[in-house]
Amino acid sequence: VSPFNAAPTPRTKMASLLRRVAAAALLLSEAAAVKPALRSANASAAIVALPSAAERKAPPCQCEASNPAWKPCARTVPKCIFVDLGAADGNSFNTFITNGYGPVANCPSGQWEAHLVEANPRFDQPLQTLEGKYPAQVKADKSTAAFFCEGSTTFYLDTTNHAQNYWGSSLSSNHPDAQKSGLQGVNVRLMNLNRLLVEETIPGDWVMVKMDIEGAEYDVLPCLAQAPGASLIDRLYMEEHAPSWSMTGGTAESLKAAKETLKSRGVDIPPYFSQTL
Repeated sequence: VSPFNAAPTPRTKMASLLRRVAAAALLLSEAAAVKPALRSANASAAIVALPSAAERKAPPCQCEASNPAWKPCARTVPKCIFVDLGAADGNSFNTFITNGYGPVANCPSGQWEAHLVEANPRFDQPLQTLEGKYPAQVKADKSTAAFFCEGSTTFYLDTTNHAQNYWGSSLSSNHPDAQKSGLQGVNVRLMNLNRLLVEETIPGDWVMVKMDIEGAEYDVLPCLAQAPGASLIDRLYMEEHAPSWSMTGGTAESLKAAKETLKSRGVDIPPYFSQTL
């Protein structure tokens, strides 16, 4: 049994829940492959205290959980949808297509599609190469940060952690790796995860979201929990960082509440840790 054995017809709410219960038996083996631990080297105790509102960079837009202008996906053939938020050079995508998250051959209809979102311009070229290699399957949002609304903002580069794919790059100026790098900022586009779910997925898909966005999970997840499109997610692999890296004053409590809401809506959230991004 694999989590990719989704039925090729649109699921009802009950069918979705039953399928997720069946998939739960795989969690221990799959979670072991992605290391159920927090990144201690990238989240030091020295920055646990939350910054004041004056110290935080204000987000350029507000949570947009839904919008009638968004066009629901018209596709009828279901497939696996891999959404990689914090895609770096495509290393997690490579894990996906080599069956690291489950047998890709068992995707609904035997098909898959990947949406790779990465803010660091260092990775524009590798992601463009992947688009060229898989032109019908890979869509890369380059120099783009995952968020809960659309706009643009400053993204701070980690220029020191070479062996870890510069994993400390962040929307937050409070991130210690961004600070060690001298707060080198670049302007990036913000994409709304809630819109992507509505416009790129259908109920019959097996939708997997990998989220490693260096503190922005405290902003994105509470908004996602309010979004109608959240129920389209089957599995969320999310790495948790320091609340002080949130742009909206997010807390451990608000993140936990959002996770519980998503779980109640059928989203499976196993432990997750990535050695790079």
